[in-house]
Amino acid sequence: MSFDWMIRILSENWPMFLRGAGTTLYIALIGTILGAVIGLLAGVIRTIPLPERGAKRIGLKVINALFSTYIEFFRGTPMIVQAMVIYYGSALAFGMDIDRLFAAVFIVSINTGAYMAEIVRGGIVSVDKGQYEAAQAIGMNHLQTMFHVVLPQVIRNILPATGNQFVINIKDTSVLNVISVTELYFTTKSISGNNFRYFETFFVACAIYLIMTVIVSRVLRYLERKLDGPENYSMTQTHLEAR
Repeated sequence: MSFDWMIRILSENWPMFLRGAGTTLYIALIGTILGAVIGLLAGVIRTIPLPERGAKRIGLKVINALFSTYIEFFRGTPMIVQAMVIYYGSALAFGMDIDRLFAAVFIVSINTGAYMAEIVRGGIVSVDKGQYEAAQAIGMNHLQTMFHVVLPQVIRNILPATGNQFVINIKDTSVLNVISVTELYFTTKSISGNNFRYFETFFVACAIYLIMTVIVSRVLRYLERKLDGPENYSMTQTHLEAR
């Protein structure tokens, strides 16, 4: 029976599945964090108002053009192709011997950064313009307005999209098997190659992926609720009496 085989495969190979799942979570987590940092940086820079003239205007236009090229390239090409170009292409073109795990984190980070840059830019643009004007009225410059007024709101608003990107990265790490990163998919492929029970082995991997994504989704929703604060902010009679 297939179910019996699934139990047997899991009981015999659980350390390999565990290591593969751990590598998958590590790459996805670090890649999402670094990608979010890249996205925040790109989003802030791309929303800096351009001066009317001068070298600063030219410099900002050049930086914006570079960010736009980066975003379009990494959003417009598959991660599996990016992995091949970055890992094998750099070895052939420049003779670079990159560690596979480092390459995997780097690929996921810059790919995530391209998506997060647009998410952050949208979050910044969605903030009411009156808040910018109020910040400028009390003497804040653009960076001060961003860090003290806008970004705290943006980070809360983009948390669901960031969590969604984390879940996507957990699944998309499977394409990194093309550069022989021993994540969950690569490990599953190795196990199925030994026992020739492809359906049962990959069904086990499917269940592990599902467990990881469901747990991550639940944790992120819990964090969202915590950031939202209590549903009722009205002061109770007890609070009034305590005063």
